[in-house]
Amino acid sequence: MRIRLLPPLAALALAACAAAPDHPAPDSHAPLVTPNHDPLAAIRAAGAREESVIDVTPLRDPGLAAWQDAAHADERAGRYAEAAAKLDRALEYNPESPELLQDRAEIAVRLKDYATAERLALRSWSLGPKLGPLCARNWQTVVEMRELAGDTAGAATALQWVARCHVPGVPRY
Repeated sequence: MRIRLLPPLAALALAACAAAPDHPAPDSHAPLVTPNHDPLAAIRAAGAREESVIDVTPLRDPGLAAWQDAAHADERAGRYAEAAAKLDRALEYNPESPELLQDRAEIAVRLKDYATAERLALRSWSLGPKLGPLCARNWQTVVEMRELAGDTAGAATALQWVARCHVPGVPRY
């Protein structure tokens, strides 16, 4: 009786393998992308909605501003590699500019260089005001990169830091 059951069980096991969908095994290094989610839009929205009383904006160096403006134009035109090159050039002259570092981090997101994006955003935060819109963009970049990496705990921690970028104003009646 045992001998009779073996062939049907083997056939059933083979049939189950053949019926399994032909999907590749998930790659642990591949980013987890949420459909219809634009991480860069979320990063920029975090800075735009930050209505903190404190918004530290240093004076812009006209030479560096020209590189930055040209990079923004390249980004709008979809020339991300050119935008990155322009920001890299500006960073050669001012490697400790928090705004330039964050702009370059955002271009790294466009180029799908997520490790660089996170590293630059954290560097920008370490040199920046730690409050206001730039701070929110820095930490939202980390949130997005952690989510893309499938690190929900890291994303949740970074999201708490986004909230710390806001300083409420004094109510005026």
